[in-house]
Amino acid sequence: MTESRTNPKVDEFLNKAKQWKEEYEKLRKIVLDCELTEEFKWMHPCYTFEKKNIVLIHGFKEYCALLFHKGALLKDSQGILIQQTENVQAARQIRFTNVQEIVTMETILKDYIYEAIEVEKNGLEVNFKKNTDYIIPEEFQHKLDEIPALKTAFEALTPGRQRAYLLYFAQPKQSKTRVSRVEKYVQQILNGKGLND
Repeated sequence: MTESRTNPKVDEFLNKAKQWKEEYEKLRKIVLDCELTEEFKWMHPCYTFEKKNIVLIHGFKEYCALLFHKGALLKDSQGILIQQTENVQAARQIRFTNVQEIVTMETILKDYIYEAIEVEKNGLEVNFKKNTDYIIPEEFQHKLDEIPALKTAFEALTPGRQRAYLLYFAQPKQSKTRVSRVEKYVQQILNGKGLND
């Protein structure tokens, strides 16, 4: 690992890490051995090939992980890729709970990284579900029909913001909870804001 290929923001991230520090450092070395460019995006070490995101290192309370941005397109010959939640379409993780797991899997990890680079070289893209593939909960549809300005405002939101609302509104099993969620966010949608803005 040559110093010129490391990013000072990642050095700072690693110096501040309270948990997973040793694991992050080992993952960093493995990824840099694969000739990727080290960047710092979304507050995490991110590795790119010709400015395309390949893999990100991140940690949670229970585990740290390598997140492959287009992991859904990888063959996953070892059966180790994890879809973080059911709504994540492209990204997949390989999770670790200690540095020894990473050391043991180093060759496999490099194989996955090289495969992810090939996915980019070949210009492969994940076929994302369209927002029209998501069900509009009945309670939200009633509001859209009732308030034309709400329908206009919702349609003006980015596809990602629309999807976030549809998934959030559809989650509860009880209709009254769905109604309550819709009511709570009507003004925010009218203001052109997303669920988390």
